[in-house]
Amino acid sequence: MLWNYEYVNPEFFWLLLLLPLAIAWYYIKRKQQVATLQISSLQGFQDNTILPKLKSIVLLALRLLAIVFIIIALARPRTVDVSTKTKTNKGIDIVMAIDISGSMLAKDLKPNRLEALKKVAANFIKGRPNDRIGLALYAGESYTKTPITSDKSIVLGSLKEVRYDNRISDGTAIGMGLATAVNRLKDSKAKSKVIILLTDGVNNSGTIDPKIASELALNFGIKVYTIGIGTNGTALSPIGMRPNGAFVFDRVKVEIDEALLKEISKKTGGRYFRATNNKKLQEIYAEINKLEKTEVEEFKFYNYDEKFRFFALFGLGLFLAELLLRFTIFRSFI
Repeated sequence: MLWNYEYVNPEFFWLLLLLPLAIAWYYIKRKQQVATLQISSLQGFQDNTILPKLKSIVLLALRLLAIVFIIIALARPRTVDVSTKTKTNKGIDIVMAIDISGSMLAKDLKPNRLEALKKVAANFIKGRPNDRIGLALYAGESYTKTPITSDKSIVLGSLKEVRYDNRISDGTAIGMGLATAVNRLKDSKAKSKVIILLTDGVNNSGTIDPKIASELALNFGIKVYTIGIGTNGTALSPIGMRPNGAFVFDRVKVEIDEALLKEISKKTGGRYFRATNNKKLQEIYAEINKLEKTEVEEFKFYNYDEKFRFFALFGLGLFLAELLLRFTIFRSFI
């Protein structure tokens, strides 16, 4: 259809405004040029009076349509097929170090801290198509859940499986969690290496001091963003477990070692954030997403298919048809 085309010279469509003037001019001049004949009766011509008028309208319509098609051809319609190719200039390798201790089941974030984090982290991962991402989990111990990979389906699948695991010792080994993440990134050749470390407590387990782990991150050129998750005051947190495996919840004071988290992020060139609710947590990951931008170069290729030839040939064909009819079949009537 005409509106599906791109027009190189759309200004020619202004010529269509002249068509009503051409029609008016045609009828004015025709009345002036037609001779009149006075006779006593028109009864003998009753059957033929409509035929000259009809054929005159046909010739006029052919000429006007020819002009319309020529104008469309002058506007140069064409279709455009655009293909895009992207090239990543500076990729970023990211490891998300996630606290999965029992306190992450606290319900100050909905439905709890861990599930709220998983939802926000999943959106963050989906928004980084050009980066490699890995997962490191820690409580009283730490381990790699997913090595850094560009396959986001693997990372998202692993993130979905993350849950409180009572098979590893409980506690919060921030130093070990950070060290495990550093170990996954130390040999990376990426232009930028980033760790997003999230916790809701203080370092009370593990054999590696968090300050030593941050020194390792600094030596390997790794930037660490730290997030303290938990409301101010108290939160409904698990304090024990019933024989059937269900948790017992009670109000517990929220304690986050913000001084340590700030020191780690400052030393490595990152930033510290505090997530007191779901919205704030989402805003934090959005902010980190803005701070760590991957440079992507986009190439666009345009394939043009010119359509003006059809309209030009069709318009010329209508002109020839009008001339042929005017000087042959319709000659005796016009």
